[in-house]
Amino acid sequence: MRNPLQEQLLKAGLVNKAKAAQVVREQAKQRKGKAPAPPGVEQVDAQRLQAEKAERDRALAAERNAQLRANEQHAQVRQIVEAHKVKREGEIAYRFTDGDTIRDVLVNQALRAQLASGTLVIVRHDQGYELLPRVAADKVYERDAAMIVLDHGRAKTGSGNDADDEYYKQFEVPDDLIW
Repeated sequence: MRNPLQEQLLKAGLVNKAKAAQVVREQAKQRKGKAPAPPGVEQVDAQRLQAEKAERDRALAAERNAQLRANEQHAQVRQIVEAHKVKREGEIAYRFTDGDTIRDVLVNQALRAQLASGTLVIVRHDQGYELLPRVAADKVYERDAAMIVLDHGRAKTGSGNDADDEYYKQFEVPDDLIW
């Protein structure tokens, strides 16, 4: 089982027989130890369970972080509304829709004009509604756009008649049309 080099060293007397046998045994141990033992069924199951648990933990942590971020944004919106709300006064009922229901807030003529022009915005706050200036409303839009109930300053997207607009573009209206 020795290789030719070992045979030559043994014949030349540079190595004794015991040392050569020891080297052969060490080489055999190294070759035998290099092949990893195949994992057992229990070990595979344990690794699989550990991977599943780690994945569940990651999902729970992500959900918890998302909930914390949402709570933080809600608190920021509440703070912005409290800091920038406009004092409402007057006897004129300004009506608006919140979902499917019609609501109203009491305003004076100046506040009504500002609401109509888009300078003021109506925001849902706790159980009621508050008026915010445009600058504060933009901050609320960044954090939670669902809190804005009425905003005449922003154009509504998707008006529903896009197909009609495309159809009627093919017809030119003369400049000198008189009715």
